[in-house]
Amino acid sequence: MVASAEVRVARCGGSRINFIEPIITLDSRFLLCASGDAVHVYSTSTEERVHVLQGHVDLVTGLRLNSSNHLQVYSCSLDGTVKLWDFTDGILIKTYIVGHKIFSLYVSKFHEGTVFIILPMESSANTEAFQLVALHLPKTTGPEVEARDILSVLRDVSPIPKATSFGRGGEFVASASGLQLSVYFFRKQKTYRFSLKANDKKGARNRFTCVASHPNDDCIATGHEDGKIRLWRNFSQKKEYTYSTEHWHHSAVNALHFTPEGTELLSGGVESVLVLWRYGAGSKKDFVPRLGSAIEHISVSPDGSLYCTSHKDNKIVVMKSSRDISAIIQGLVKGETIRTDLLIDPRTKALVCNGKPGHLQFFSLRHDKQLYNLDIVQQEYIHEAGLHQCEVTKAAIDAQGSWLATVEERQENPEELDIILKLWAYDESTQSFHLNTSISMAHEGQISAMCFSGDAEATMLVTTGRDGHFKAWLLADHPDGASWSCDYVGSYHRREPTRCCFSADGSLLAVGFGEVVTVWSPSTWELLVTFSQPPGDIRDLCFGRLSCSKYLLGTTTKNLLCCWNLLTCSLEWSSTVDVILLQPDPLSENMAAFSRASGSTDLFVFKPSEPRPLFSQKAVCSGTVRRAVFAPREEVLEGCDESTQWLSCSRLYFLTEHMELMTFSTKSEEDQIIASSKQLVIDDSVAVTPFYLLLGKHRKSQRETQDSLIVKHFVLQLLHTPAHVLPSASFLCNMFVNSLLISNLFVFREDGRCREEEMGSEEEEEAEEQESEGEMEASVSAQGPAVQGFQTEPTPQLSKAQERELRKLQKADFSWLSSLLDS
Repeated sequence: MVASAEVRVARCGGSRINFIEPIITLDSRFLLCASGDAVHVYSTSTEERVHVLQGHVDLVTGLRLNSSNHLQVYSCSLDGTVKLWDFTDGILIKTYIVGHKIFSLYVSKFHEGTVFIILPMESSANTEAFQLVALHLPKTTGPEVEARDILSVLRDVSPIPKATSFGRGGEFVASASGLQLSVYFFRKQKTYRFSLKANDKKGARNRFTCVASHPNDDCIATGHEDGKIRLWRNFSQKKEYTYSTEHWHHSAVNALHFTPEGTELLSGGVESVLVLWRYGAGSKKDFVPRLGSAIEHISVSPDGSLYCTSHKDNKIVVMKSSRDISAIIQGLVKGETIRTDLLIDPRTKALVCNGKPGHLQFFSLRHDKQLYNLDIVQQEYIHEAGLHQCEVTKAAIDAQGSWLATVEERQENPEELDIILKLWAYDESTQSFHLNTSISMAHEGQISAMCFSGDAEATMLVTTGRDGHFKAWLLADHPDGASWSCDYVGSYHRREPTRCCFSADGSLLAVGFGEVVTVWSPSTWELLVTFSQPPGDIRDLCFGRLSCSKYLLGTTTKNLLCCWNLLTCSLEWSSTVDVILLQPDPLSENMAAFSRASGSTDLFVFKPSEPRPLFSQKAVCSGTVRRAVFAPREEVLEGCDESTQWLSCSRLYFLTEHMELMTFSTKSEEDQIIASSKQLVIDDSVAVTPFYLLLGKHRKSQRETQDSLIVKHFVLQLLHTPAHVLPSASFLCNMFVNSLLISNLFVFREDGRCREEEMGSEEEEEAEEQESEGEMEASVSAQGPAVQGFQTEPTPQLSKAQERELRKLQKADFSWLSSLLDS
């Protein structure tokens, strides 16, 4: 079966939130950051994610506020589109189709109707050459529009967003690439280029790393690899330029940013310290130390009240201008490598893997948020190159989520290896794991694999080691409490075990010894059967699930995938394919196999009972897939066809060699997201205020069918909208009263007579009518006979429906209206 167009590879959950500079809204209430293919909107006070702006189909590379409307934001992506969003409601307003990969985006309030983007230079022979161009945005009413009006501004620029900056009043744009700084003046339409030597006499590394322009002065600040900051002036004349140098960072300057008033220059690097330089005051500076990780980006709110730093450990720190930390948004921590498998916590459905050095992180894939860190090593990590420190190499969680097993290693030299096996018990009161048993040197060599038994009655852990043994550990009760101890030590012909796995019910244990697969009974530790399928050592082992539980699958280092039938103790089928990773779905019979191809990795999904693939896709990623896991869905995905049925119960996540967490998304999922989100077409020239959303033309159709909901929404908007942006009270009052009087409580027949609709209990209506008629008769008799000589006009007769409407109006409470007018 070929790959289906219904399924695509997407970045969803666990993506980098430090990839580009985050932005803070004008009122400093929200923080927006790119996360894979989406844009996340966070609250700067509560750290909660408010909206997810989904619509791009590739990596988001740029994010800028709309200079003409502070409630809107532009985003660009490698999918070749620029999208305009209303981030307060999570609405996609418009999509501009450019047709080229976009690597960065810039918006200047002095260039209305135009955005600046960085595109590849197609005409250049160098595939890594880029140019800064001005993109004119057409004024159309459709949701999608072709944007092809492009004007080149600068050539041979860096695609890194922080290497380009717009100057005071939008008069110039500065961009740094390599050892060259280019400045383009819009009025003169001239470009001046300033170059530095690769190394000066003192051995400094002068390569540019970032650029920032002063908002009120003709000054450009540049960061360099040697930690220096240069302030460039008089650059409007190429031969008269000057620069001064400031130096505090001992390594490369990763980020620069001026405050809106231009009184301070903020810089950051690998020191995890935010440096605040006082502009025009020499070398005077302040520090915000111990931010936890190297600073990658710096941003400042438009009003200057909040500072924001992005860090290497996929973290965003929001702090007030008083240097107090306001919020910390932690993404999935991904170091140089992840040595543990990707696990799913049965309790929280969180992804569990390596986090900070010596820690395990529990990360919610649904909310894209780190739940907590678990300190495994319980030692202070020292940031020093060449220092041997403890690392968490293995981790496993039992089926109930009650026990966690970890392995930590420290090897100062090839002859000395410290191994500690730790068992952690889940504590309901603290909602976290606590250390229960610590076993030093559980094996004489490295622990190659470990797994928990699926038997709920007997909690068992099996580990395999380079010492040629596999060991079974059982939980036993002792006077001091429950703890773990070794129950059995097994081996097979002095071979080295490499892999182990339990069947779903825990009744069988499979252990791979070189080219031989052994199957054991955990209850008696009897060797039941052996399978041998040379050539090649066993790379991975996996039992089938549900109706396919009678099958055992294994992969070898000689590009062979085998399936054995445990009932007949024979080889069911085999296939010649280089499977590097085999992952079962715990909620179905499906198996996911990642195979290595030339420079990429392919995926095929199958059932052990049928070697025919249910789904296959070529080149799901470049390079090699390191880890994979099936995460259960909270709700079963409806409307799946044959090619997407394998994604109905679980979602497959995999980690690439570039440390990118990827997943598979179906077209039906994306359609549901689009259908559930509100789609509004809003005029770009009109500010999207709450009053506009209330009275705008796009609400008229809804008002005809949802009168009661609109009235409630009207009142809420009146109470939450500032008074200075509202129209006069008389205008609002008349409109609100008219909305109450308009009613569809009765319809007309063809003959013109009124036919009442059903409005509740008929008995109650008759009682009310009798009571009202009695009151009317009493009032007429009290008036007495009419005065002679005066001809009275006949009183108009009202229908019963009209009388009922009048009584409802009499009972309505309009006290809120008087209080509103008084205020």
